[in-house]
Amino acid sequence: MTVNLPQLRAFLAVVDAGGFSAAAAELGMSQSAVSHAVASLERELTAPLLIRASPVRTTVLGEQVLPHARIALSAVRSVEQIAADATETMTGTVRLASTPTVCQGLIPGLLRHWCEDQPRITVRVFEGDSSEVAAWLEDGTADAAVLIDPPPGPGVQLAMDGYRALLPRDHPLASEPLVDIRDLEDDQFLISPNGCEARIRTIHHLAGLCFTPTHRVRDLATLISMVQAGIGVTVLSEVSRSLIPPDLVLLPLEPQTSRRLVLTGPEARPWHPAIRTLAESAAGYLARTDSRSLSAVEGPASAAP
Repeated sequence: MTVNLPQLRAFLAVVDAGGFSAAAAELGMSQSAVSHAVASLERELTAPLLIRASPVRTTVLGEQVLPHARIALSAVRSVEQIAADATETMTGTVRLASTPTVCQGLIPGLLRHWCEDQPRITVRVFEGDSSEVAAWLEDGTADAAVLIDPPPGPGVQLAMDGYRALLPRDHPLASEPLVDIRDLEDDQFLISPNGCEARIRTIHHLAGLCFTPTHRVRDLATLISMVQAGIGVTVLSEVSRSLIPPDLVLLPLEPQTSRRLVLTGPEARPWHPAIRTLAESAAGYLARTDSRSLSAVEGPASAAP
């Protein structure tokens, strides 16, 4: 049996892209070449790996092969990047995962910075909820992730992201320098049930309040639109500030709490060497950026492996 890297690369591209045509565009190959590579892998393994549907799905065998294929290609990328690092020519593609709030509020600026500061490194963004991001980092779908309050370990802290009250500009408290969560008790409270909910619940409990949101919406844009419409108020993190329209205000909140945003790699596998370069570049950029109370550290919290 002879399984090669082009076969595994084509297989992964089809799974991640959801089809052969999209995978071909991603790899810069013809669709027939991608189909041939996957078919030859299936012949080597003597069983189908994919169900040819729309979107493409993995078979039971394909699901078992998938994590090992990711690990194999991740190891090859690491070898390539170690060699590139030794010659001071850091190149390659890093797949970066994070939550919607971070992807919308923080990542666009970082992508622009990385494009200028590290032009040889390509960053591909994967957006998902906290559990998805952690799973992608674990199974190799993503090479790196911006995690929220991860356990102590290797990683580069990008910022301390404080929580703020989001109010319409015509709200009675909109001109105040600081809002006490207790003063919002009579307002309808809106919440997006994601990784921030536990922290927002803690803010209410610290203030001696019951946490009883009136509406729960999944999408951040919907949440902001409902505040615009005067339906209620909410609490967002400072990293969301760039998404706030001019008819709303994002104000410091009492009790104060914040979350750590940490750029890190997988716990159980060697890191893609470019992650450390991107993380240190990002920390330096954020430290120089005036982002109000979103404060970046000057450098890595600890060294990457």
